[in-house]
Amino acid sequence: MFPSYDVIVVGAGHAGCEAAAAAAKLGSRVLLITMNLQTIAQMSCNPAMGGVAKGQIVREIDALGGYSGIVSDKTAIQFRMLNRSKGPAMWSPRTQNDRMLFAQEWRQTLESIPNIDFYQDMVKALLISKNKKKVTGVITGIGQEITAKSVVLTNGTFLNGIIHIGEKQFGGGRVAEKSSTGLTEQLLNLGFESGRMKTGTPPRLDGRSLDYSQMEEQFGDENPGKFSYTQTPTLSNQKSCYITHTDSRVHDILKSGFDQSPMFSGRIKGIGPRYCPSIEDKINRFADKERHQLFVEPEGWNTVEVYLNGFSTSLPENIQFKALTQIQGFHNVKMFRPGYAIEYDYFPPHQLSLSLETQQVENLFFAGQINGTTGYEEAACQGLIAGINAHLKINKEDPFILKRSEAYIGVLIDDLINKGTDEPYRMFTSRAEYRILLRQDNADVRLTPKGYSLGLAGEERMFRVKQKAEATQEIVSAFKKQKIEPEDVNFYLLQKSTSEIDERSSLFSILSRPQADIHSMGISLEKANAIISKYDAEIIEQAEIMMKYEGYIAKENLQVEKMSRLEETPIIQHFDYSSIKSLSMEARQKLTRIKPQTIGQASRISGVSPSDISVLMVHMGR
Repeated sequence: MFPSYDVIVVGAGHAGCEAAAAAAKLGSRVLLITMNLQTIAQMSCNPAMGGVAKGQIVREIDALGGYSGIVSDKTAIQFRMLNRSKGPAMWSPRTQNDRMLFAQEWRQTLESIPNIDFYQDMVKALLISKNKKKVTGVITGIGQEITAKSVVLTNGTFLNGIIHIGEKQFGGGRVAEKSSTGLTEQLLNLGFESGRMKTGTPPRLDGRSLDYSQMEEQFGDENPGKFSYTQTPTLSNQKSCYITHTDSRVHDILKSGFDQSPMFSGRIKGIGPRYCPSIEDKINRFADKERHQLFVEPEGWNTVEVYLNGFSTSLPENIQFKALTQIQGFHNVKMFRPGYAIEYDYFPPHQLSLSLETQQVENLFFAGQINGTTGYEEAACQGLIAGINAHLKINKEDPFILKRSEAYIGVLIDDLINKGTDEPYRMFTSRAEYRILLRQDNADVRLTPKGYSLGLAGEERMFRVKQKAEATQEIVSAFKKQKIEPEDVNFYLLQKSTSEIDERSSLFSILSRPQADIHSMGISLEKANAIISKYDAEIIEQAEIMMKYEGYIAKENLQVEKMSRLEETPIIQHFDYSSIKSLSMEARQKLTRIKPQTIGQASRISGVSPSDISVLMVHMGR
């Protein structure tokens, strides 16, 4: 019934979709297996993409040739650039999306790729070679054996998933969808370690029952941007979100259900996300706070359903409803379905290599929540990397690995493998030590050449990147070269409340002042306008960032150069750390467990000290 495939992708969430698309675009014959073909790319939690640091990841996926940014742009109902009041390293794009259109667009995208086949069933086991060292395919729930050269597992929250609502609990990977069983037990028998994690989701509400006049309206950007560097549509019409708050009355009602809470009673064993706590966890942890902010987010253009961001809960449904009725604007609320918590299996990611291939079983890759992450964006970028590397591995090519200095994706994977995680991992700008280099505005310049060399990004993308880089440099060079007389610029400096000049200066030195900006210079100064008037806004913005932050960018590049010497120093495969008695016991244990590929990677492992690194380098003849 089935041919043999190059790559089988198990699960069709955000990780699975990107994995299947990447491997197929590179030329592999791919089978995407999912338990329900109607829920491909389901937005299981909030109907939004991007946000702080996550928006940078979506832009990086797009720059490499993935689809998350394109799908997000085509299905957006609102766009906002977050953190505009901070420096450009912190700017993060975010879209509200039409949940149903998002899934539909992803499915159509996948169906348009000829190399992808689809099959609806659960995968209950892997086919493993006789020596238990290599994956050779999968066994489905109804007993179909399908062979493949490599397998990518993207099981999300489905592995032995248990849903909790108050004192009720039942098996499931998502509400109204059954959990996946069998795989965890097999992987444990193969020598893998597993753990349990927990996540949650808020109730879904009937927007017609809410009084928006009692809430604060949150508009999209006046001039909305987008994620993709391709010619995706820009929003001309946007839907608003709304802000409201809990108060002491809401908190008291919620507290009355704490004795029935699965989180507080101990029924939930898994660890939940630190940075996206449930409403009961917020009340418990931040007892001094009189109120918590809630975001009322529309689920699409043509639905009344809304998502209550900030009210994730697993309390009994009657407590949830009673508390909701006390929120400002919610007095007549109708609930479509209650919030719930879900517990599921994951596999600590130190068991992977940087390509996301498992160390235990060859040609087996893990991506997404199976690795202990949380969030669509974190899952999608892992899927992209796993799909690329599954294709490269079976074609006997070197793995594609992004460094920490090259992408947030590189930071995420490096963190997971070298530092591990015992709670759902979420990306933040603070996790990236080179975040001035890893901005959302330059993801195409950083990564499209890599996507192009792989074969994921096409000629048109590469041409556009070259044009952008050249045009940006033209503006920077012109600003450095063009001089301006004091009498032609001092009126502008006074307007900006900064000191006047008394000798000719370059436009670059004027722009370098914190009070100056390229837009107002273009309006007030003829010489500045003459330079920037022929370029579009994206290029002007990037040129301004490069000029204003030139010193910081140079400093980070210098740090990258220093670190690259360690990153390029390989460690001999199967190195026997236990034989080096001058290494600390902790270092020996962790280096043996994680098996770093370079000295740089070893230096970032928690518990491996600088003196341990010095010892290692001596033993490697460095």
